[in-house]
Parts: sequence; structure tokens; C-alpha cells
Amino acid sequence: MQFNLIRAFTIGALAVGTVAIASAQQSAPAEQSVDRGKYEYDGHCAACHGSSGAGDGPYSSYLNKPIPSLTSLSKKNGGVFPFEQVHEIIDGRKEVRAHGSVGMPIWGRRFRIEAARRGDDFGADLEAVVRARILALTEYIYRLQAK
Repeated sequence: MQFNLIRAFTIGALAVGTVAIASAQQSAPAEQSVDRGKYEYDGHCAACHGSSGAGDGPYSSYLNKPIPSLTSLSKKNGGVFPFEQVHEIIDGRKEVRAHGSVGMPIWGRRFRIEAARRGDDFGADLEAVVRARILALTEYIYRLQAK
């Protein structure tokens, strides 16, 4: 009888422990990863190009020219995403009138100013930080391409 009682207690304790562990795992926040490209896009491009990249952002109605869809860049380029061209437009080396002149590119210049304001707290190469942001944004636009 005492053996059965100990056995039942042990099984019960194991069951309660298993449920407690499972509950703790479910209530723990899921591992979060940041999609840097989406973050940059939402913060800098979606207002005009729209959240899906279709050119229908909330600011698009205030502009004189229609906003191009970013989802058809590959299609317009023979099925190949024009990575370098998109990268240069974001950086400011390729002039797009709505983004500002080559003398005053909006995103490349703005990212550089932001990086300089944040300072070099972690010993980071500020230019590398800017290039990484532009690269992440370019890669995200690649993911927006219509299949």
C-alpha cells in the first residue's frame, strides 16, 4: 500500500512538473528576430510606396506623379531583380527626382546623419552601418517582387 502511495505521488509530481514546464514555455515570449529590411521599409518607404510596395501609400495622393509599384521591378527587368539600380536609388547615387537630387540624396545622406548622431558607442564603422541598412532595405524590396 505504501509503495502504491509513493508511486502515485511520484507520478502526480511528475505530471504537475511537466504541466508547469509546458505552461512556462508557452507563456515565455517567443524568440523575436527583427526583420531589418521590413523595419527600414516601413519607416522610410511605405508612406509613399504602400505597405505592400504597390505604390498606394497614404502620401501617394499628395504627390503630383503616380508612385511606382516596387513589386514589378523584376518583371520590368526581364525577370531579374535590378539590385544595383535599386541600391543606388536608395543610397542616392542614382537620381530620382522625388527622392532629391544627387547633390542631396535623401536616404543615403539621412542614414549617414542618423549614424553620426548615434555616435560610435560600440566601435562600429558608421559607413558600414549605413551600407547595412541600405542593403537590408534593398533585399526587402527584392522580397516584395510579384511571383
